[in-house]
Amino acid sequence: MRRLLVSLALCLVSLSAWAAQPTVGDKAPDFRLQDQKGTWHTLDTHKGQWLVLYFYPKDFTAGCTTEVCTYRDDTAKLHKAGAEVLGVSLDDVKSHQEFAEKYHVPFPLLSDADSKVATDYGVLVDHLGIKYARRETFLIDPSGKIVKIYKDVDPEKNSGQVLADLAALKKPGA
Repeated sequence: MRRLLVSLALCLVSLSAWAAQPTVGDKAPDFRLQDQKGTWHTLDTHKGQWLVLYFYPKDFTAGCTTEVCTYRDDTAKLHKAGAEVLGVSLDDVKSHQEFAEKYHVPFPLLSDADSKVATDYGVLVDHLGIKYARRETFLIDPSGKIVKIYKDVDPEKNSGQVLADLAALKKPGA
């Protein structure tokens, strides 16, 4: 019975996080976060350009390493498509610095150590007291509106999906 109650409680926590998530067409929630170099970023910092804001659970884990390396390898293509990439996790700046150095990450990794931004974007998971950001990506247009949300992200395929969607969204009449 106790296990059932714990499972139900976890489901309710997950549902409340989903309910608070912004949706396509919403203005993206603002943020002020520091990257691995100590530079502060806000949504306004990136206004006027496409923004790929991807959340990931933890530096140096298998899936997160795959994802950051895939985005790293596609950075030039994303820039050519007019997009900037920002990775976000709850890890601290020092962890991001080490992660970025080890894997030669050319884009900002933002530290959401107090989990406010993960909460605002509805991706915060608190599983038995362990908090992390669920792996999801938000594609934000130059005016600051969310145009696409990627749930259940495949770390190897997400940057390719974003590139394809950017191409489709930027076609005349799209």
